[in-house]
Amino acid sequence: MRYVIYFIIGFCLWFLLTLSVNVDHLVVGVIVVLLGTILFGGYFTSKPVKFLQLHRLFWVIIYIPVFIWYMFKANIDVAYRVLHPERPIKPGIVKIKTTLTTDIAKVFLANSITLTPGTMTCDIDGEFLYIHWIWVQSTEIEEASKIIAKGFEKFLRRIFE
Repeated sequence: MRYVIYFIIGFCLWFLLTLSVNVDHLVVGVIVVLLGTILFGGYFTSKPVKFLQLHRLFWVIIYIPVFIWYMFKANIDVAYRVLHPERPIKPGIVKIKTTLTTDIAKVFLANSITLTPGTMTCDIDGEFLYIHWIWVQSTEIEEASKIIAKGFEKFLRRIFE
């Protein structure tokens, strides 16, 4: 079942990226997604049926604009730091704690953090993530977790757990 779900999600993403109903594009999409499914479908999730539940799809749709908003704010912040004559940066690696329990939720959290400019996930170690931060506001675990991850976690928990 996980292979079927992986194929369906992969092909939907392929279609969204190409936005083409041309037969050539669809055939190439099926071949690429089929190869990806064969190679990586077993690693996707332990309970793939969860991804067909409508309330999870609803939260995915809600998460996308929220993520875009966080990405927009981070882009403005990084652009300010780059264009500022004094280059106000205070980089460092901070340790944050996540309340997410499933591996796929943690990976999505790590990717969401990394795709937000100014932060990059370096490592996931159990319930902790190590984040390189362009402007370290706090080195305390709870405070850094609140600033970096809490905005993502509440949505990812509803999607993946």
